[in-house]
Amino acid sequence: MQTTNHLLLVRPANFARASETVADNSFQEPVSNESFREIGRRAIAEFDHFVGLLNRVGVTTHVFEDQPEPVKPDAVFPNNWFSTHENGTIITYPSFWPQRRLERREDILTYFRDNFDVTQHLDLSVWEAEDLFLESTGSVLLDRRARVAYACLSQRCSPEALHRWCELMEYQPITFHGHDARGEVIYHTNVMMAIGTKDVLICLDAIRDEAERAKVRESLALSGKRIIGLSLEQIDHFAGNALEAVTPEGPVWIMSSAAFHSLDEIQRQALVEPEGMRIVHAALETIERYGGGSARCMLGEIFLNQS
Repeated sequence: MQTTNHLLLVRPANFARASETVADNSFQEPVSNESFREIGRRAIAEFDHFVGLLNRVGVTTHVFEDQPEPVKPDAVFPNNWFSTHENGTIITYPSFWPQRRLERREDILTYFRDNFDVTQHLDLSVWEAEDLFLESTGSVLLDRRARVAYACLSQRCSPEALHRWCELMEYQPITFHGHDARGEVIYHTNVMMAIGTKDVLICLDAIRDEAERAKVRESLALSGKRIIGLSLEQIDHFAGNALEAVTPEGPVWIMSSAAFHSLDEIQRQALVEPEGMRIVHAALETIERYGGGSARCMLGEIFLNQS
């Protein structure tokens, strides 16, 4: 399966407070100590509205409260520390920033074991001791049907870690380098790329190397994916940070309102061409501005079978 109906979210307790990640996330703005409480309040309001939207369209949400201590400014983005797979595997990942390593939660892993069929847990966080980093589905975009793993290399995505992961999970790696409109290295692949059942949203202009760009385009074509191209300006509005999910009424693309409004009418029509497809979006301006991530980053996919 490429998509799922079960999505995990973490309601933030200390959103963006003294976040280390602003150092290498050009999409993120720092928060002053004087303003973080108001910004945190707005982020929680956006989060709650987003969860309500997902529930109304038929997505099954699993919502956890962030634990106030220790402070975890980016806890609202749980897709960076775990992934789940149909064969019953849970994987936890090595994070570049020490602050983000605190987000890995044993209670969430226990929840998986208690409610789903879990066959194994691969704890790759031990790779941090080797200075190898791979931040789950933020770093690695999975074409689960074709068994291809796409990765934009950065200090948060080590080539050796990616290749080890692909050997473990029997995926083919496709790597490239991505840069945003300011020329900065794109910190996570899922900022510039989203893989659905039939379509892929991707900013090929972010891949400056022609050979790398051709390699990505060829791989997508071989797997039968239709490319919906994004501009550098559109990924600044998080148009690439989208996720396709399943609902009882059919599939949906989930994104922020900023992402939706950055798309032109041709792009929107292309996304809903598959029969029954819808686009749903929520206003996430505070989370985007001060967290440097958007809708897809907030969603941890659960592919495990319910027990």
